[in-house]
Amino acid sequence: MALTQLQVNSERQYICPTCGKTLRKVEGGALSIVNGKVDMNATLPKHICDDCGVFYREILRTGYFDVFDLPENERQKKPTRVISTGDIPPTILKRESDGKCPCPRCGERMDFVEAGPVQIVNGKPDFSNTMDHFKCPYCKSVFRKIVGTNYFQWYDK
Repeated sequence: MALTQLQVNSERQYICPTCGKTLRKVEGGALSIVNGKVDMNATLPKHICDDCGVFYREILRTGYFDVFDLPENERQKKPTRVISTGDIPPTILKRESDGKCPCPRCGERMDFVEAGPVQIVNGKPDFSNTMDHFKCPYCKSVFRKIVGTNYFQWYDK
């Protein structure tokens, strides 16, 4: 067991010592039973590097982390190809039965966000969620409806 002390970037997030990318933090879950024994490690947070296929778990709040192989089913899928935003024409997007639709930019499944009331953020009105739109969790694209049409267009916040 080789322990590693992880470096922190300017946003105070851990970075992978192998590839240098930001680690994704996943909070611990419920207790689980493995081979008839209680697995307490499932309750501890993980810092995951999807590119390297490993996760880091802190040992007794010492600031040192142990590295483990990440199971294939826990890896976050990355889009293989992302189209430039200038190459995306206005397009008609329709929700399917699960409330999602394919993203025109990366091809993954986008979530539909229903319109809501104006919210106050830091003392200022925020109108960003006052219209129905689609949001892609993979390529972080937002597609807003063009007023008076059935077409959606990529939107830059």
